[in-house]
Amino acid sequence: MNAYNVDLTNCDIEPIHILGQIQSHGFLIAVNAESHIITYISENINNYIRDEGGNYLGKSLSELEDRLKLDTSGSELTISQLITVGNYANGLEVVNPFLLQLNSEPYFMIVTSSDENKILEFEPASTDASVDVQQTIGRSISEILSVKKLDAMLQNAATEIKRIISYDRVMVYKFGDDGHGEVVAEAKEHSLEPFMGLHYPASDIPKQARELYKINLTRIIADVDSISSSIITDKAKNVPLDLTHSCLRAVSPIHIQYLKNMGVQSSFSISLLAHGKLWGLIACHNYSPKFINYKARDAAKLLGQILSSALEYRQGEEDSEKFTFLNQGVNQLIEHLEKETNINDALFRDNISIKDINSATGAVLVFENKITHIGDTPNDEQIEEIVDWLKINMSDSVYYTHRFPQIFSPSKSYSQIGSGILACMLSRELGEFIMWFKPEQIQTLTWAGNPEKPEMQSENGLLTLSPRKSFDSWTDIVKNTSERWNRAEIAAVVNLREHVIYVITRKANEIRLLNEKLKQAYDELDTFSFTVSHDLRTPLSSIKTYSELLLTNNKSLDDNARKVLDRIKVCADKMDLLIKEILKYSMIGKAEVQTSPIDMTHLINEIKEDVIEGLQPKDLEFEIGDTPDILGDAVMINQVFTNLINNAVKYSSRSTPSVVSVKGIKLDKETIYTISDNGIGIDDRYYKLVFELFKRMDNVKDFEGTGVGLAIVKRIIEKHHARVWFESKLGIGTTFYLSFVNS
Repeated sequence: MNAYNVDLTNCDIEPIHILGQIQSHGFLIAVNAESHIITYISENINNYIRDEGGNYLGKSLSELEDRLKLDTSGSELTISQLITVGNYANGLEVVNPFLLQLNSEPYFMIVTSSDENKILEFEPASTDASVDVQQTIGRSISEILSVKKLDAMLQNAATEIKRIISYDRVMVYKFGDDGHGEVVAEAKEHSLEPFMGLHYPASDIPKQARELYKINLTRIIADVDSISSSIITDKAKNVPLDLTHSCLRAVSPIHIQYLKNMGVQSSFSISLLAHGKLWGLIACHNYSPKFINYKARDAAKLLGQILSSALEYRQGEEDSEKFTFLNQGVNQLIEHLEKETNINDALFRDNISIKDINSATGAVLVFENKITHIGDTPNDEQIEEIVDWLKINMSDSVYYTHRFPQIFSPSKSYSQIGSGILACMLSRELGEFIMWFKPEQIQTLTWAGNPEKPEMQSENGLLTLSPRKSFDSWTDIVKNTSERWNRAEIAAVVNLREHVIYVITRKANEIRLLNEKLKQAYDELDTFSFTVSHDLRTPLSSIKTYSELLLTNNKSLDDNARKVLDRIKVCADKMDLLIKEILKYSMIGKAEVQTSPIDMTHLINEIKEDVIEGLQPKDLEFEIGDTPDILGDAVMINQVFTNLINNAVKYSSRSTPSVVSVKGIKLDKETIYTISDNGIGIDDRYYKLVFELFKRMDNVKDFEGTGVGLAIVKRIIEKHHARVWFESKLGIGTTFYLSFVNS
């Protein structure tokens, strides 16, 4: 196996999954998954067979199995049969760990996959854990989950894990947004100094190690002083074995030196995941060698998975409580927005203002060429600079940071009031925003040693690993930062923005409305009317005429063919009527909508039949939930639901199965319908173009369409003083929401 030299110039790309070595407390054999020919073997197998392991490369596993004198008594399966079982889906879960006798000692065999190979790892079944982890794990889980607060739950986890595996120190280590970690809970022997609250730089755990922590949820280093055993293979092959899923995978020399510098002889970690990301680790240190067998580690993995689920739940619960509190202020502002004709008056009242929906100390509204302040904020000139910067750099509808001066250097001059900014965009083109500001909050971070000096230069000029020889507390003063914006504050702003946008659209001043109508009249209606009247009605008339000719002149048609042609005529008549109504609507933009109660159950079922008849989808699951009636123009509402349901079926047609759902819910003041699919989704770069006429996304180019449907939907919805919005994720699906006023 080729050696790989590692120093601090390349440690972030060190291929730790193919180091070509294993830890010495066990041995490894890799075989071809189909033929069971030995392809790789660890050198330390010599200690078990008193023969060179290389002599068995290219030979059948059965030859080595005989030499090892493995005793699988109690099982009717040979090792080769176990590998065959492992070739099937979820087979490895059944196999691992397989208990056997090796030289009269109990061993576990663990089978994992690596490309075309099956890796067989043998490690002792004995363990240094002082208690039976599997028997105590139920009690430990109950103890951990007995508290509601997240910090208390994490402390319980550290205490319980220390009790059941008896390591000298157990820490819960949480990763920050920038990758650095902090010890947020700790259980330790009394004689040890506390690490609670210490921070560790992101470089301590490089990115490739973090990825492996997401795959392998537990990781043990039994003895940092043990000599790793090399993995050998056929010289002609000389391709390193991928040990991504290995239990015995050797440890990076950088990490070994790191642990030695801390005085740690053995370590064990349990990964904590939340929402698919590495939230942190349960890091266990022992100051003498310590081994925990596979079953104990597997039980610890289960505990980590349960704790990970609890983390998501507790975080969501705490966020929900904060959001509920903050949203009370948002709801008051929404009530004012509904009543006031002036946006500024609605958002800046004596009893409630935009400053009251989060922990900001100041807020600003930039709207219709006017800047309105409340609380401690930058001055007008500085706000204009921020607006110009946001228009260029803000890619989403909401932007936030707790270290604005480090990103936008002019803000250093007012960092004492604006180190944190949360901004929501109302209109990029018009430079209209709402902004909130938090003051500078000078932080004192206590690091485990100086995080900025982890290397030294060797004689050959390379930066070699120090790594920190001293872990004495090192204090860092961090300026130009504010208290972080929490998820509840961001969610409250997103909620407020949605309603402000809605009110702006509905209640903007007369000039703004007239300009929008003129733009629609000149840019949309002429093009739309021409397209509909010429490009659609002419071929539609031909379709109807040819159908009638076939029915009249072709006497050989059977009943089924006549039914199809009759259906074509009916659909053509229906489409012709729809086109006439849409043309009438487009030409009389000022006309009032004639509303009446609409039987939505009948309408949706009729649309469903028409869409399925037209698209002939395969493997479609069409779900219709509650369908409360609404008030509206029947023809226009039919067009809205037809467009959205047609899109849902069309753009989910490549999913297996294709799932489309239509349902409504009637609330006190509004009725909300959702049309959902599991289709191709919408790229967030195109969100603002979705309802524009003739705009189509890149990922729908090979689907039939004109880019007119959603523009029609939005226009009709606005005519009804209703609302339409959507949520979408690329490759996952889309949900459109329609909100109609009840009276």
